[in-house]
Amino acid sequence: MRILVIPDKFKGSLTASEVISAIRDGVLGGRPDADINSILASDGGDGFLDAVAENIPCNEIYMDTVDPLGRGLKASYLLNSPGRTAYIEMARTSGLELLSPKERKVMETSTLGTGYQISDAICRGAKAVYIGLGGSATNDGGIGIAHALGYRFLDNNESILPPIGKNLAHIKSLKNNAISAQLAPVSVFAVNDVDNPLYGTNGAAHVYAPQKGAYEKEVRALDMGLRNLDRVVGRDLKKNFAQFPGSGAAGGTAYGLKVFLDAQFIPGIDFILDLTGVREHLKTKKYDFIITGEGKLDRQTLQGKLIKGVTDLGREKSIPVVVVCGECTIPEEDRTALGLHTMLEIRDFSRPLDYSLRNASGLVKKVVQHFVSTL
Repeated sequence: MRILVIPDKFKGSLTASEVISAIRDGVLGGRPDADINSILASDGGDGFLDAVAENIPCNEIYMDTVDPLGRGLKASYLLNSPGRTAYIEMARTSGLELLSPKERKVMETSTLGTGYQISDAICRGAKAVYIGLGGSATNDGGIGIAHALGYRFLDNNESILPPIGKNLAHIKSLKNNAISAQLAPVSVFAVNDVDNPLYGTNGAAHVYAPQKGAYEKEVRALDMGLRNLDRVVGRDLKKNFAQFPGSGAAGGTAYGLKVFLDAQFIPGIDFILDLTGVREHLKTKKYDFIITGEGKLDRQTLQGKLIKGVTDLGREKSIPVVVVCGECTIPEEDRTALGLHTMLEIRDFSRPLDYSLRNASGLVKKVVQHFVSTL
């Protein structure tokens, strides 16, 4: 039996590498003769740099920046010097995991720290910058990044606004402080894991802000703020990308990268599959199953997450896809539409959620072992 393993992380429980190890142990426990290959993947969120480092020789650049609340932080990104290409993981500077539950105040958070890393990479000579989106604590439409690169957002009195979520609604105009010459030779790529628009019921605020600490009233305020940002950008920059698929990623950061830095969007799973050469690999090697995984399968899974990319790959290559997850809230008909062969849920609903989180590795191994032993 040949099995290809391409999981995502189990957020708050296992890294992608740990998920791979647990699946491998489960497969070998049930089928000791199995031939297993694995790919360390990321849809652009947490683990993006680990996936890049696995496949491209890079230097790790440590620098002083700020976290989502503007506090000092030392964080790293990757620089491939011969190719003059930088890889930045937004979660490392503007990520939700950097904040305690009480600190998750999305009205106050900013992508400024990520912007400082982009600026640093450009100053070091990077001509291409790939930014992995996902896992953000922000809903600022990317104005923090833009601020770090020279843009200024002004209120009615032409005073400079701090680039945080709650100030989106107060932006009346913007200024570009001569950064065009610096950015002109640089290609920016937003490695994007979702296809949501900037605003509306399926937009950044309504879908993602509640996970980042927003109350219902704040969700509405953030959505109106993103609409206002789009109006100002449309008027002052003559750019209209609010409805462009993926613009709502990372609290609208993808939109900000698009309108302020002329970024191209790349689906995270496509980026990783191209990076690893898996499609070429599948031309010469046949597999009985692809096993993937994610902490929770929900409506967001259907909107461009890594799992959807893997199931698309399985459909393209006629390989059945098995998904291991902590919990699944996708209706049966949507699972069928997604193209899943089998869904293995590890959560033990007779016990508290914390039990499944603490014992995720063993539970993954157990369900995978049972599955392969029945084949």
